[in-house]
Order: sequence, then C-alpha cells, then structure tokens
Amino acid sequence: MNALAQLGMVSELPSNNQTVAIAESCEDERKDYFVERDGEKFAGTHLLVDLWEAVNLDDPAKIDATLCEAAVAAGATILHSHFHHFSPNGGVSGVVVLAESHISIHTWPERNFAAVDIFMCGDCDPHLSIPVMQRLFQAGRVLVDEQRRGRVSV
Repeated sequence: MNALAQLGMVSELPSNNQTVAIAESCEDERKDYFVERDGEKFAGTHLLVDLWEAVNLDDPAKIDATLCEAAVAAGATILHSHFHHFSPNGGVSGVVVLAESHISIHTWPERNFAAVDIFMCGDCDPHLSIPVMQRLFQAGRVLVDEQRRGRVSV
C-alpha cells in the first residue's frame, strides 16, 4: 500500500478504521446489519447516480477528497480509496472502500458526465452523499436510481 500512496493513488484518510471495524465485527460476529425500513428488511441501499453537465471530472485528488467527504457525511467508515487518472481524455475511475460497502466513480470529462455508484448498509444514508458531490461536480442534471439490495421477507 505504501508504494501506491507514494504514487498518489491511495487516500491519506484513516486506514486505522479497518482495524476498528474488524475488532467490532469480532465482538458482534452474529449481529444482523440488515436494515428494516418501511416494512422491509434488506442488506442496504444502492444508489446509481448519473451526473450530467458536470465539471471537475479530471482531478483524482479532488475527486478522492470529495468522495471521502461524501462517505463521512453519509455516516460511513472509510477503509481506503484508490483512484486512477486516464489519459489522453483525463477521465478518472476510483473507489472508496467502506466498512459499510463502497462509493465508486467513473468520469468522462469529454462528455461532462460521471457515473457514481453508492452502496451502503446499516444506519448509513447514501442520499446524504449527493449534496457533497454536487458541490464539486456542479452537475446541471442529477439522475438517481435507488435499489434495496438483499431484500428478505420480514
């Protein structure tokens, strides 16, 4: 991981959260982290977010910081992140791995478009991530598709 960090490919945000999450999961090994809401029980909320007419789509460091901030705003625990900058178009692909799942992004600066995938379980609210991302990307159009993953009968 240090080699990736030296290349600027890994977030400098807390990696010790992974140790905390592992310790807690050992203590609560049998705890059920599924969500109960509106009479349904499910693993978590999965948002597919399309950002159109967006800006700032070619700076991996800014995107990393913004997605990490978005994760914290949603109540998630960051384990680590990794981003890759493509050339010649300048697009960025990356992921913030969370104890509660992930936020990933793929950008197309030449189309002013970004596809964001937010999946979170437990008490996190992935919807709270969107305004944080909107501050950086300033999208003219934001389309959100929501799925409840892992639905079970209650």
